[in-house]
Amino acid sequence: MSPEKRRKVCVVLVDRANYGRLKPVMKAIDDHPRLELQVLAAGTMVLERFDHPVHVVRKDGFPVDGEVYIELEGSTPATMAKSVGFGVVEFASEYQRLKPDLILVIGDRYEALAATVAAAFMNLCIVHLQGGEVSGSIDESTRHAITKLAHYHVPSTRRSAEYIVRMGERPESILGLGCPSSDIARQLDRDLPSRVVNSGGSGALIDVDRPFLLVIFHPTTTEYGGERRQMEEVLDALHDLRMPTILLWPNIDAGSNHVSKAIRRFRERARPAWLRTLINLAPEAYLRVLARAACAVGNSSSFVRDAGYFGTPVVLVGDRQLGRETDEHVSSVPPVAAIVAEATRRQLREGRYAPSALYGDGHVADRVAEALADLTPYVQKRLHYIYDECGDGLTRLHNAVVAATVTVSGCGAIEANCDLPAVSGAGGPP
Repeated sequence: MSPEKRRKVCVVLVDRANYGRLKPVMKAIDDHPRLELQVLAAGTMVLERFDHPVHVVRKDGFPVDGEVYIELEGSTPATMAKSVGFGVVEFASEYQRLKPDLILVIGDRYEALAATVAAAFMNLCIVHLQGGEVSGSIDESTRHAITKLAHYHVPSTRRSAEYIVRMGERPESILGLGCPSSDIARQLDRDLPSRVVNSGGSGALIDVDRPFLLVIFHPTTTEYGGERRQMEEVLDALHDLRMPTILLWPNIDAGSNHVSKAIRRFRERARPAWLRTLINLAPEAYLRVLARAACAVGNSSSFVRDAGYFGTPVVLVGDRQLGRETDEHVSSVPPVAAIVAEATRRQLREGRYAPSALYGDGHVADRVAEALADLTPYVQKRLHYIYDECGDGLTRLHNAVVAATVTVSGCGAIEANCDLPAVSGAGGPP
């Protein structure tokens, strides 16, 4: 790259959680002398009924180069699938206009999959954060599909990096380890003014200086049709506890209308004097609430990733995060009211846990930006291993340091020796 030409990195934002995790990386890109930041906002970031979170992006000083409207109303599996199709069309148009050098996506959202498909077919080099993780819902498949389309990877943990290599990605395509939301957590002013939670939303006023619960429950798309009953079980547990509670409305996934209907019906019938509902919170405000909560209840991935950094106790409900790497602060339970209530009481008695750096050490964003400036973009992907014969194993990878055994149906045990690159100061466990 010539000294005078800055590499254009197009960051795709598709929901409030996306922005919360990518904000430190966006700042690092914007501050880097060899990089130029481009921002595309899509999904719920641009929807008024989600409080138009893209306004927060602009308020934080980032330019938004395009708003991409792709969401088809309905919150059903069919509307999700059609939204992916619309997304491919709209992202392709934006890429053609902006002419980026790199596309940066994060996580497992279907909107991010649309952005990735469009980029791949336009011969754009894709960098994917948070690949290689295991979870429930359609997110599991979406995340791995994005991984197979991406050219470079920034997984959050060493186990995720190993999974990416075992999926056939080149070890040298892994740029580092760690989730950038840990950067915000490390720098966070944990003071929580009352106005942060009481100036918006509706319901009871929350005394933030006294113990309160934080609740987020999204639909699990592969369990479509059962999400309303699951939300009702969580609400019944909260009604049993009758503890001051901040509840954030669900995302836009299939089934979200049913979850929202359960919440509205509960508010109308029970008239809970302890419940406050909020549509949205800015990234730092949300993390302040998470850091101060006596316990977090629900199925948000932030309860797994970010709560551990603060030592906040978590009751993880249902299968939406099934298989995620968790630390001791997480108690996983089925969506049954009595079990959720008892697990919450147990976590409240336990109190705060020791902080965990499982998902990052708080110094991730600058490493990512430097890697983006230094990498060599490429388009043609190939599996980094080859079969000699089915069942005979894989060719030995150069300087293998990680040995893993996987079972392939009909092929017996295959030993894969995976060489992960040395990453100086990488986040996550050693």
